[in-house]
Amino acid sequence: MLPESKSIICQQGDITEAEVDAVVNAANDHLWMGAGVAGAIKKKGGEEIETEAVEKGPIPIGEAVVTGAGKLKAKYVIHAAVMGQDLRTDEKKIRDSTLNSLKRAEELKLESIAFPALGTGVGGFPMDKCAEFMISEAQEFLKGSRHLKKIVFVLFDESSYETFEEERANLLNARGR
Repeated sequence: MLPESKSIICQQGDITEAEVDAVVNAANDHLWMGAGVAGAIKKKGGEEIETEAVEKGPIPIGEAVVTGAGKLKAKYVIHAAVMGQDLRTDEKKIRDSTLNSLKRAEELKLESIAFPALGTGVGGFPMDKCAEFMISEAQEFLKGSRHLKKIVFVLFDESSYETFEEERANLLNARGR
């Protein structure tokens, strides 16, 4: 059961426009920002995000590091290494990347964070399983967080949004809010 002051929200849109304290980037372990969400963040936020990220890499798969957010509305970008150079991911990598991103946000005393569907683009992971793993990690983390109050899953297309929203409704109804 989540306290009244905390929420998990799904919305369709562009994560680079999210009005949150931190945006999560679906990254590789070397933190290069090429295609997909990473490319969009770099294009809108500026090259300095990638430059700062690469200086902090490589990092273990499943870990997350924080950089500035350049020209984005967010204050920070949290780079979650959801895959390595093989561009493959799995349940453990997605769960660990989600949890470690949430930990970085909590360490910075942030109140809000936006996630894309980690590992579903270049990584090719099934959207329904990704939604299940990420939302369950988010729900468990929020129960004990001191600072983080709002977790937003920003999905680019309608089908992905519907998958995440259905999973969110199922999990929160089954386990409370």
